Amino acid sequence: MARKNYSEEFRRQAVDLYETTPGATVREIADDLGIVRGTLRHWLEVYGTGKKTAADGTLTASPLKSKSTPPPTSPEETPDAKIARLEARVAELERDHAKISTEREILQRAAKYFGRGDALVSRFQFVADNSATFEVKRLCELVEVERSSYYAWKAGAPARAARAEEDQRLAERIRVVHAADNTQGAPRITAELNDHATAGERVNHKRVARVMRLEGIRGYVKKRRVRTTIPEPSGQKYPDLLKRDFTAPAPNQRYVGDITYLPIADGSNLYLATVIDCYSRRLVGWAIADHMRTELVEDALKAAAATRGSLKGAIFHSDHGSVYCSKAYAKLCRNLGVTQSMGAVGTSADNALAESFNATMKREVLQDSACWTDELTCRRQVFKWLVRYNTKRRHSWCRYTSPVAYETGYTATLRPAA
Repeated sequence: MARKNYSEEFRRQAVDLYETTPGATVREIADDLGIVRGTLRHWLEVYGTGKKTAADGTLTASPLKSKSTPPPTSPEETPDAKIARLEARVAELERDHAKISTEREILQRAAKYFGRGDALVSRFQFVADNSATFEVKRLCELVEVERSSYYAWKAGAPARAARAEEDQRLAERIRVVHAADNTQGAPRITAELNDHATAGERVNHKRVARVMRLEGIRGYVKKRRVRTTIPEPSGQKYPDLLKRDFTAPAPNQRYVGDITYLPIADGSNLYLATVIDCYSRRLVGWAIADHMRTELVEDALKAAAATRGSLKGAIFHSDHGSVYCSKAYAKLCRNLGVTQSMGAVGTSADNALAESFNATMKREVLQDSACWTDELTCRRQVFKWLVRYNTKRRHSWCRYTSPVAYETGYTATLRPAA
């Protein structure tokens, strides 16, 4: 099921992703792309520029380019001066980090003590904090609590402390997962934690949600509404073969697709065309261009055919956009053995799977930004998200595994028992 042949554009984008991602390693990028490290190293030798973005954002000589290529040097700064400058910067950042960490810890403790809104616990704590100075009986009378209830609460302090400590350890594990992808919520983070946990470390999603809520950790959420379909009244029409049933019994049987625009700061747009498998939600083909001509959706379908090897017998479902209704696209579908399907005009729910994919991609990549700063940044960020979507991003439909892993599980069930 894995793709073996990659276009030159894909290879160049993969090399660009490695060179422009700060501190990225060949292993990390190869895993995101779903390829072996040797393949990526070969592409770097062929298409690489010899430069690599370091973790601090500076450009350095790539260790994977030819050793004969001399590292770039700055004629205005000596090595000793650069080391001294960087050491001073590191010391400054460490001081800032220590200050911020201390301030954050103080604020967290204050919030936990006064901000939970539990008046009874606050009264118990008041009695405990002042019991060395005043008689417990008198304190309980003043704050109107039973002494037996106070002593029961006090006896439970070790258990509460142990639970709080366990929650703190869990919070640190959650932060590590959330830092790698801040769009993840409690269900996906729970799946990630349990995937790498021992039997005694497995956690329930309700506990993860509770700890995330207390620690202020949340997945990014933003709703956007975008109209992208340009109908063509004179175009060819096809019946709706899916009827809003976006499921399939096996891979490579049912696909959906759509076009969405990618806004650029200068007012222009790029356009993304997709081909998504209904069985695993895997993005098997896509294309990005600065136009919405028929070649855009044709390139996406051809990429899907290259990924699968053949699309013969498959159904492709779309809206009534003019490019999908064109004669050229219909001819390509016939040549590939694909049967076209279309929802009703003006009804986005008939292609909800593709619409949802587009909304998720833009929400998680753009987040609080309204657009991309320039075309190159847009292409880089979208390419990175698309390849990670297939190989790394956990999907609720796939039981919180990636689409590629979900398909691998299906393939494993077809193998005869030994």
